[in-house]
Amino acid sequence: MNKLLVFILITLNAVFAFSQKELTHEVYFDTDKYNLPPTEENRLLLFISTLTDVDIEAISIFGFCDDIGADTYNLKLSQQRADAIKAIFSSNEISDELITNVDGKGEILLKIVEEKNILKIRGLNRKVEIIVTPIKPKPVEKKPVVKVVKKKNTPELIKGDLKVGDKIVFKNILFKTGYSTVTYGSKKTLEAIAKALVEREDIYFTIQGHVCCTQYSRDAVDRKTKKRNLSEARAKYVYDYLAKKGVDKRRMRHLGMRRKFPLGGDPKFDRRVEILITYVGE
Repeated sequence: MNKLLVFILITLNAVFAFSQKELTHEVYFDTDKYNLPPTEENRLLLFISTLTDVDIEAISIFGFCDDIGADTYNLKLSQQRADAIKAIFSSNEISDELITNVDGKGEILLKIVEEKNILKIRGLNRKVEIIVTPIKPKPVEKKPVVKVVKKKNTPELIKGDLKVGDKIVFKNILFKTGYSTVTYGSKKTLEAIAKALVEREDIYFTIQGHVCCTQYSRDAVDRKTKKRNLSEARAKYVYDYLAKKGVDKRRMRHLGMRRKFPLGGDPKFDRRVEILITYVGE
């Protein structure tokens, strides 16, 4: 029994240590360029997609150059490379508030990499390093037992007393970062919402899609289509789903709201869809 307990403690410590580990990624550039080659951009987008379930404390972005060129030129180019990577993060729903460092470091010394081919060394030095620091979990504290008043879920709100102008947020319907499709855990809830809307034949509504973490109310890029209309794509996804489940299309319209109405909390809750009641029958 004692051996089993020790094994469990060791395992838990290993998991805890892993959760604290920084996530790193590097992307590489062509000579004198600060725009990512397509293959490197695809690698970066794949890395960003792995951050969906990570509670991020900070992101640092550092740009570098090879040893060719003047110091002032290399410093400027390395900063342009770092800025280009930050722009890609911002276009893919990563909040600028999380990006704490965006620095061009200039050139890397030629001998910093263990490689004999000079051209390969220079290629490896034309890069941006990305460091993602997860939030450290807080120690679990015992909390006093309190009575929890259960709030109505979305299907219950739909079945309740509604009037024109009411807005219902689809709670627990979360979207994958950069995509118009919902997370796996959201599908069951969306099915319950569809059932409630089928039964509630007396209401007409507009489906409003939202995104997080873009600048100046711009829309985010839909990674599937490469178009900057992600909020509209999310609204259309829900529209098509509800229609498939039996909600009359004449009762619905869909609209992309971009990032005009952030909720002010965790950015993941801004990746949302809600409905605005436009008509309630007698």
